[in-house]
Amino acid sequence: MKESRETKAMFGCTGCGATRNKWFGRCPECGAWNSAQEFRQDRPTASGYAGERSAVKRLDEIAGDDAPRLTTGLHELDRVLGGGLVRGSVILVGGDPGIGKSTVLLQACCRMSEQHAVLYVSGEESLEQIALRAKRLRLPAAGLRLAAETLVENILETAREEKPAVLVVDSIQTMQSAHLQGAPGTVPQVRECAAILTRFAKQSGTAVFLVGHVTKSGDIAGPRVLEHIIDVVCSIESSPDNRYRILRSTKNRFGAVNELGVFAMTETGMKEVRNPSAIFLSGNPQAMPGCAVTVLWEGSRPLLVEIQSLVDECYAEAPRRVAMGFEPGRLVMLLAVLHKHGNLASYAKDVFVNVVGGIRVTETAADLALLMAIAASLTNRQLPEATVLFGEIGLTGEVRPVPNGQQRLQEAVKHGFRRAILPAANAPKQAVADCEVIPVHNLAEALGRLRGG
Repeated sequence: MKESRETKAMFGCTGCGATRNKWFGRCPECGAWNSAQEFRQDRPTASGYAGERSAVKRLDEIAGDDAPRLTTGLHELDRVLGGGLVRGSVILVGGDPGIGKSTVLLQACCRMSEQHAVLYVSGEESLEQIALRAKRLRLPAAGLRLAAETLVENILETAREEKPAVLVVDSIQTMQSAHLQGAPGTVPQVRECAAILTRFAKQSGTAVFLVGHVTKSGDIAGPRVLEHIIDVVCSIESSPDNRYRILRSTKNRFGAVNELGVFAMTETGMKEVRNPSAIFLSGNPQAMPGCAVTVLWEGSRPLLVEIQSLVDECYAEAPRRVAMGFEPGRLVMLLAVLHKHGNLASYAKDVFVNVVGGIRVTETAADLALLMAIAASLTNRQLPEATVLFGEIGLTGEVRPVPNGQQRLQEAVKHGFRRAILPAANAPKQAVADCEVIPVHNLAEALGRLRGG
């Protein structure tokens, strides 16, 4: 009996990828509102997963040695990837339009093409546009192979002929499969194309880069399942008025999560910043009330950042709590700790907090520096010059230790800080040259240093 090929209307959630045969206002899987997107698919649905059957092996028969990684030519990109490209891996690079996704990948591809076969497939730009960008950035373009294609089956056919070590698909939202109906960018098309490319990467050993767009909410466009089937998820972050770009990994099967790389957007492309601590410090030689410097741990390296605070009289009905680069809920909690255990009240004042350089604080090691900056602004005092602080604050006012305390301290000393206020449990057993280490057990002891006690 001949199978029917008529199409059927389906609805997919743009948040999680769940599909239903009727429209829904709220996704029954993830709970997102107004996320239903209509598409049409063949009945029965053809699948792009078909391929050769995999052989079954015992675990001790499989070589577990680390395969050599491919260097991209960009040290900061290699750091975020965990030391370079792993063969057969799939990397998703997301970011706002115009933030530099295509630029940094084109730079990496041109450098890798000098030693390896690299294929760059563009579904958005023409080959002439890519050539003009490479010429403007003065990139070595002799070895890079380019193709303009949006059908994923044609891309795989070309890749099997070229046999590249690295394949770049820009972008996954412009790709479509001949097995599915519907416009590119719909939930089934994005999911199916990513699954087909992932299977090709695992079978051929080709490292695949996928460029992904970002929605208004800041999430990578397409279903969340896209982030589950790939190996590495990277995002490029920056504020509109900032020339620096922060490349951060939120998922990495081959390296540290939350690794951070810093680039500067210049006329010749993305320039690596080897010493990011220098750009996140204001460079103001004079200590000012409301400023404190802390040491964050991003991935596998320490990072010095400056936290600024402004406490002002509130003339509205309710005081404001504004945090830029810091979690607002944790700020409210720490203000309560400051009132209870530091005897400094801010319930009738506006509190503004800013992390210099557009960095986003995701760990609790910045708690002590944040409260000391708020206390300094509240009392109009300033911390001693060349002072660095780090430590987690508990609800009972204790200063709790943080991981990698010795490395944080060494990074601060390397940048010229001569005084460190840190948890007593993180205090080094031996004296540190050219640095006064001040261990504290609770918030009251730290505030005593601000008051001169």
